[in-house]
Amino acid sequence: MPIKIPQELPAWDALQKENIFVMDERRAVSQDIRPLRLCVLNLMPTKITTETQIIRLLSNTPLQIELTLLKTSSHKAHNTSEKHMETFYRTFSEVREDRFDGMIITGAPVENLDFEEVDYWDELCEIMTWSKSSVFSTFHICWAAQAGLYHHYKVPKYPLPEKMSGVFRHVNLMPSHPLMRGFDGEFYAPHSRHTEVRAEDIEATGKLEILSSSPEAGVYIVASKKRRLFYVMGHSEYDTGTLGEEYRRDLVRGMDPHVPSHYYPNDDPTCEPVNRWRAHAHLLFSNWLNYFVYQNTPYDLSRLKSVDDE
Repeated sequence: MPIKIPQELPAWDALQKENIFVMDERRAVSQDIRPLRLCVLNLMPTKITTETQIIRLLSNTPLQIELTLLKTSSHKAHNTSEKHMETFYRTFSEVREDRFDGMIITGAPVENLDFEEVDYWDELCEIMTWSKSSVFSTFHICWAAQAGLYHHYKVPKYPLPEKMSGVFRHVNLMPSHPLMRGFDGEFYAPHSRHTEVRAEDIEATGKLEILSSSPEAGVYIVASKKRRLFYVMGHSEYDTGTLGEEYRRDLVRGMDPHVPSHYYPNDDPTCEPVNRWRAHAHLLFSNWLNYFVYQNTPYDLSRLKSVDDE
């Protein structure tokens, strides 16, 4: 897929080596089509890694995509250079008057805080409210999924007795739903979180559908019945080694983490993990882009209607 990103973005070289088709501004403007306008609000501390992971999954489509990276102005990134943030990221105030076909909001390592204790919570709420009238479809990941469910529907999150870390088996509960089209009856996805949302709270809203869940990890994919807001509790975008990197980081910090479940062969961290979620991760993102962004968004984004009853 021709995804348009700056050549200077670190993801460019990484994706070129993987034979993923990315293009710069000069090549993009030569194609006489309207690209899909997507924005990614990147809340992860590992900005560059997350950029690459997300762009890789967005590449699995023939559609041209124009990508805008967003940051919060109320929180300064500590693990990514200021130059990188200033060069490649925009703030909400800079895009407030824009319209987008789709938006992705990533997870963030703030699960053990109450939502209102997060230093950028007010700004995030403003962005999520804005997205209902200025973005056709929004895709929330992990903590952002919990935050979105809480903000839009008052669905609470609950602390887990220990971190949910590993690669878990999931069940496709609604094979006829376009987001789940092509999914196997059972499939795998990574989780890495300290909190959970519960099915009974989601069902009580009357406005949401649970598309997939795991016997061990619980609720996985949730969709609004209007099919414009999506919530994914895991990290399908993770690279093969990401859970291992988090495990070793927590070991160094003295947190005594358990070995990520079903991740290493025989649960032996000296072995190389096997990626069992890559195909379904690509399918999840391509289904979202195709059925809920490309096929439904108005050609003229100024005609975008608000999701009044979400």
